[in-house]
Amino acid sequence: MPYLLMIIDEPAKKPVVSAEQGRRAYERMNAFSDGLRARGLLKASDALKPDSEGVRVEVRQGRRTIVDGPFAECKEIVGGFFLIDCPTKEQAVAIAGECPAAEWSTVEVREVGRCWEED
Repeated sequence: MPYLLMIIDEPAKKPVVSAEQGRRAYERMNAFSDGLRARGLLKASDALKPDSEGVRVEVRQGRRTIVDGPFAECKEIVGGFFLIDCPTKEQAVAIAGECPAAEWSTVEVREVGRCWEED
């Protein structure tokens, strides 16, 4: 079953790190990704640019609204993701616990599927 591991950051709580610390963290994340790929679990992964470069789009009653980032009201942002395929939610949760980002962010595990329930 596919699961999305979302790296959730809280900008207000994000620690300030040196360029060297940032490089080491990025290398650890790449090694984690490579390990998932070697185990045949990784479908896709990537980091996301900051919300200051993002855009929000809504369409209400046929009218489109566009809001450029940063999004001041946002308490959390998705900083990156891993799309994995593993047999159980328990395994996906265990993999999330192996992710280096769990040390400085939250890793949210979500099963991929329909967003509504059928009757």
